[in-house]
Amino acid sequence: MNQPIPSITVLQLHIPTPTGKNPIHPVLLRDEDGYTLVDTGMIGQFAELEATLEDLNVSLSDIKRVILTHQDMDHIGNLGALLDAIPGLEVWAHADEIPYVTGAQPLIKFTPERRAMLPAPVLALADQLLMQLPEINISRTLADGDILPLQGGTQVIHTPGHTPGHLCLYFGEQQFLLAADELRVVDDVLVGPAPPATPDMPEALRSLKKLTGLKLNKVLCYHGGEYTQNPEKRIAELAENPEEA
Repeated sequence: MNQPIPSITVLQLHIPTPTGKNPIHPVLLRDEDGYTLVDTGMIGQFAELEATLEDLNVSLSDIKRVILTHQDMDHIGNLGALLDAIPGLEVWAHADEIPYVTGAQPLIKFTPERRAMLPAPVLALADQLLMQLPEINISRTLADGDILPLQGGTQVIHTPGHTPGHLCLYFGEQQFLLAADELRVVDDVLVGPAPPATPDMPEALRSLKKLTGLKLNKVLCYHGGEYTQNPEKRIAELAENPEEA
């Protein structure tokens, strides 16, 4: 039997907001040893995530691991449901995120103010997830510069600021940067992280320098989607002139 061809699939889930549905973009990686899901979507999106995977002929049981780019609820929101559904699911995260992902410390941005913004059913799911966090076993601790055995070699780039252990992933063979929340696409323009959601904005802007010099055809932002208009040049501009970010 032929082995699956390595591939990267950008998913699209939707967070309801007062102004409409806000798309977010987890990523599915297919390698010879199975599937990897990078980020899990927002709490309350598990059915949409499962349906999106089914449309790709991927069952939950096909997923071997989850990589968390960071601790925010729209990235870890379905982690508990995935762990319940997939026995033996591996969880990979940067060392600086592990205390939050495992419940040893409270999530930095899941404040009482943010809790108050959630509908009661979603808040109940959030509290259920928070109760599960202490039971989560981190299978692999990620560090800056690690080369993961995925997609022919995937580089971990630690980009703190948005959260302490925020990370980006660089797929060198594809010249593709998964930027998570370190970058956004707003009105077709690549910009830096969102200041209201970035507790240490100066650090996040310094982290942009770590993304310069990469050979890039495409950047994927969790918020805003893909950017292909000379991303190398644009990232260099943002790193050199952070006030434009």
